[in-house]
Amino acid sequence: MAQTPPMGWNSWNFFECDSVNEQVIMDMADAMVSTGMNELGYEYIVIDDCWQIARDKYGVIIVDSAKFPSGIKHLADYIHAKGLKFGIYSDAGTHTCGGRPGSKSFEEIDAQTYANWGVDYLKYDWCNTEGQDPVESYTLMRDALYNAGRPIVFSLCEWGHAKPWLWADTVGHLWRTTLDITDRWDGNRWGNQLGWTEILEHQNGLEKYAGPGHWNDPDMLEVGNPGLSINEAKAHFTMWCMLAAPLICGNDLKNMSPEIAAILMQKDMIAINQDRLGQQGFKIYDEGNFEIWQKPLAKGQIAICLLNLENREKEFLLDWKKISIKDFEGLYSVQPIWEKDGMIDTEFVLDLTIPARDVIVYILSKE
Repeated sequence: MAQTPPMGWNSWNFFECDSVNEQVIMDMADAMVSTGMNELGYEYIVIDDCWQIARDKYGVIIVDSAKFPSGIKHLADYIHAKGLKFGIYSDAGTHTCGGRPGSKSFEEIDAQTYANWGVDYLKYDWCNTEGQDPVESYTLMRDALYNAGRPIVFSLCEWGHAKPWLWADTVGHLWRTTLDITDRWDGNRWGNQLGWTEILEHQNGLEKYAGPGHWNDPDMLEVGNPGLSINEAKAHFTMWCMLAAPLICGNDLKNMSPEIAAILMQKDMIAINQDRLGQQGFKIYDEGNFEIWQKPLAKGQIAICLLNLENREKEFLLDWKKISIKDFEGLYSVQPIWEKDGMIDTEFVLDLTIPARDVIVYILSKE
């Protein structure tokens, strides 16, 4: 499973706890189809926290009927009827981050419940886990999911504290590498929510741990949420594609602008993200606030991204032979991605202007 990074949508970044409900989830499934996002590979619709309210006398989880009056099975069936897949959320501790019942000591019951409902994806958080060992706790749920007999993508959300990249490839399909993302360019909010460029810097060096079926997860996309400008959102999406990160949208798909839709549906960037080689990108050049990243692709192609972190334009003379591209031999054709300026080759030195907080991306192909 998850031979390429999972693509879909999750409720938390925009709707959080108070606003999530049955109609919201159905609307997002409808929008994923009506926009054509599903045709580009987006397939998971994931309910995050606050769908559950208690347990019955047998330990079975009880759905919040005020938010989800038709029940979770009905919702899963609705999403499946759209040709999409359905995801849900729980926590390895006694309670979720939103204070709802967690799965500690109820792993087998919950896994079987999810299988009965038709769940295809489980995001498993790490709140209220005092005294627990993450490897043991996540392995318990892995085994429970396996025993339930339904293929379910397992997303570990341990925030990177226990370095899951060192052990989680045999436990889950993807694992969070940092604290939560928030819709800002850099810095942090409240000490536990990071701007996306802050998260980006923690990914370099983790590339050797990712690959088909096991992915580093720098958290969900904030593209389309109010804290990011169009340029910043474009750069954010681009870097998640370069990282072979899961592309889990976190915006209001029903009401997104054409500019945001164009970013999330950029076919060439999605192809870079979903490339079958499954190699995570890495940094090859760094001036502090200006970086160049490389992502090896199948068929000997190479994706190159120039990232301007400054709040002003960056002038740069791009000599392909001087930026330390790994496994760069011979002549390549150069195809720009975001700006369709025509194709050249690596014999040309480019005099570039990278806009503020933006990117330029090329695909190099062997001549």
